[in-house]
Amino acid sequence: MKSKEPAPVAPATGHRAEQPHRATAWPEARAAAARAGTAAGAGREPRRLPLGQALGHVLAEPLRALTDLPSFDTSAMDGWAVAGQGPWTVRADTSVLAGHAPTAALTDGEAIRIATGAPVPPGTTAVIRTEHSRTEGPLLHALRDVVSRQDIRPRGQECRSGDELLPAGTAVTPVVLGLAAAAGYDELPVPPRPRVEVLVLGDELLTAGLPHAGLIRDALGPMLGPWLEALGAEVLGTRRIGDDAEELYAAVTGSAADVVVTTGGTAAGPVDHLHRVLDKAGATLLVDGVKVRPGHPMLLASLGGGRHLVGLPGNPLAAVSGLLTLAEPLLAALAGTSPTGGRGPAPVLDEVHGHPHDTRLVPVVRRGDHLVALHYNGPAMLRGIAVADGMAVVPPGGARSGQELDVLDLPWPPTSGAVPAQGACFT
Repeated sequence: MKSKEPAPVAPATGHRAEQPHRATAWPEARAAAARAGTAAGAGREPRRLPLGQALGHVLAEPLRALTDLPSFDTSAMDGWAVAGQGPWTVRADTSVLAGHAPTAALTDGEAIRIATGAPVPPGTTAVIRTEHSRTEGPLLHALRDVVSRQDIRPRGQECRSGDELLPAGTAVTPVVLGLAAAAGYDELPVPPRPRVEVLVLGDELLTAGLPHAGLIRDALGPMLGPWLEALGAEVLGTRRIGDDAEELYAAVTGSAADVVVTTGGTAAGPVDHLHRVLDKAGATLLVDGVKVRPGHPMLLASLGGGRHLVGLPGNPLAAVSGLLTLAEPLLAALAGTSPTGGRGPAPVLDEVHGHPHDTRLVPVVRRGDHLVALHYNGPAMLRGIAVADGMAVVPPGGARSGQELDVLDLPWPPTSGAVPAQGACFT
């Protein structure tokens, strides 16, 4: 018997009486996104990357030393390895060099020239720095008292084989690469980067040229992919889809991404198809609207199988709000990291107006110890966020001058004062 074709997506009705809007408080929405990412990331097997490719990832497992460091007693200085009490008879025409096997054992009263990092010969009592010694013929004299084991780095001084050097979740920096190499690693275990596909929705969007005849330029298509990559995602691509529910359904259900990010269609207008598409796809809404401005119609849905969809509003700054509220904590948890680290809360220089009931996210720059709110912070505007250091979290009712606000820092270096000279971006 022939299987039935999937039912078409129900046409728009202009309202969603069957699914009443229940917005989530802003902190709870971010927590829900982080929980979803943690649950989905728990079953993902780590990858092993060569050291040269692991920079910018995080450790999927603790970094444990594969050897003692140092792995043998080494000289900490250029000078002389000596045995017993001085003066010492110098072994003629021979030296101990780094990268060479240890020389024969020293006997009491004997000295041999040694280089920094070289293995100390068996029987060595101490190393005397070159500047703390003098020679007279075949004899070496110390110019200072000699303490047993001085200037010798003993085997295992930094760590013993099996010691935990760094915990899982540590960002792989150039120094971490160096430590891993010293500890014996050729590869590092890292969580796989979350795969993301961006679906830009709307018949009204142009990809080139000037706006005209009711059409506007697509600002989100060029912006979202690089932003998501900065958050640690592997972006599979950015696709543009018209206001067609069936096309959107096929794109969402056919995507190979761990996270599908859509723009627009999250409200209840005549061409806002996303809720009906998710319902047809059997998705579970985890967050359906957030008490935040701009961006309150954003949503987060589970598509099953550890896959998720983040629905961003279509207005550019509202979409940025959705990125910071839902996409960033979701992706960070999937990748085993924390959301973008900030420099902590700071007092706002002047009063910042808030929403009566919702959290408000406002582009700000840091000026000394204070935050300065930027103008051009409407839902459709990018002029303010383009020069911002981050988005300040303004509680319902607003913030008074001097009040400390948390800041969602952006995943790239701060502007360091790159605000237009006329200051037109400041409120």
